[in-house]
Amino acid sequence: MSNEPDPRRWLILLTGLLAMTAGCTFQYGIAYLIPALRQEGLSLELASVLVACPTAGLLLTLIGWGAAADRWGERVVLSAGLGLSGLVLLGARQVHGVPALGVCLAVAGAAGGSVFAASGRLILGWFARRERGLAMGIRQGAQPLGVAIAAVTLPTLGVGGRSAPLLFLAVFSLVAAAAVVLIVRDPPRPAAAPGQPRARSPYRQPVLWRIHGASALLVVSQFTVATFALVFLVDARHWDAATAGRLLAVAQACGAGARLGAGYWSDRTGSRLRPMRVLAVTTGVALLALAAAAVIRSPAAVVILLVCGVVAVSTNGLAATAIAEYAGSAWAGRALGIQNTGQNALAAATPPVLALAIGSIGFGASFALVALFPLAAALVVPVAAEAASGASGASGASGASGASGAGPAAGQVPPLMIDKRRHS
Repeated sequence: MSNEPDPRRWLILLTGLLAMTAGCTFQYGIAYLIPALRQEGLSLELASVLVACPTAGLLLTLIGWGAAADRWGERVVLSAGLGLSGLVLLGARQVHGVPALGVCLAVAGAAGGSVFAASGRLILGWFARRERGLAMGIRQGAQPLGVAIAAVTLPTLGVGGRSAPLLFLAVFSLVAAAAVVLIVRDPPRPAAAPGQPRARSPYRQPVLWRIHGASALLVVSQFTVATFALVFLVDARHWDAATAGRLLAVAQACGAGARLGAGYWSDRTGSRLRPMRVLAVTTGVALLALAAAAVIRSPAAVVILLVCGVVAVSTNGLAATAIAEYAGSAWAGRALGIQNTGQNALAAATPPVLALAIGSIGFGASFALVALFPLAAALVVPVAAEAASGASGASGASGASGASGAGPAAGQVPPLMIDKRRHS
């Protein structure tokens, strides 16, 4: 059997990127309909609740989608979830009233949750560890890329109402589902040796829990910028929505590049969590600078806002790679589901809570409070545990992947994240 990596892995990665971009354009880009919703007479608070509905629906299904991916594979899960999400969004164009629209958005979000568990497992299966940080960075670039697409399209399409934006989102999801069916193939799964015990839960140790916690704290700053950057430019800086959307699209595209850069950085240094801590601190400092600029009404606030938009999204790929590697292929789907559940729980709460805060204390003070979350995340990231694991597992680094560049066998912990449980 050849030890050469399978060249199909890049095409499969790009298809997974398309799938996740479609999901993220809807899931996280719906905030760019806030100006249109407010023109229809909705308050900022009520419009923000609608923005949170897809994320609320996502929370109900993420772990289930991850378990389904562990059981039946990524191709089925990705195509089924995206296809169902697209169909629900088509139906949402015909509903009337805020409650009915909210239900449709929540159901579509629940269906689209498949991309957040399954596409990460594809990378664990098809890519060797030396490429995995970059590959996961490419995959995680779908979130800012999706938001950038939404920033360019939804404010313009929303001028005539909600129907055209929902049609765009539905078609995007359905096209991505079809591409998955045609192109994606599940990675080979090494057969367990006769008599080999089932993989033990990686949650017996605190490392995964700490990564989950840090990631959840970091998502508050990410969603603050993603949701309220447009509102800040329109309300505080008096920009028109279309121009602001185009500028923020550039920032999101740069954010996608930042995720690639962070992944490449982690591959070169052999660490996922040290770069994650550095970027968390940088995000907190940038938000404090934005708060100060907003308070004094400085024109520099626009530039600092763009910096925040780039750096705040840069850590997701690092955390997802660390989670998948530590969990191993037998637990990766569920672990990524738990990861995304924690992140999206705070993501769902961020828009309505921050809308109330902005209404009460203004943009500057609200941004200063949000800065505390990434700074706290920097303290939670288990860098020392990763360093100890990497030192213990360095001797096994050459055997992590097989002919296809696949990840560790079921239950095997990758070299960078040797499971200290085996020595206890």
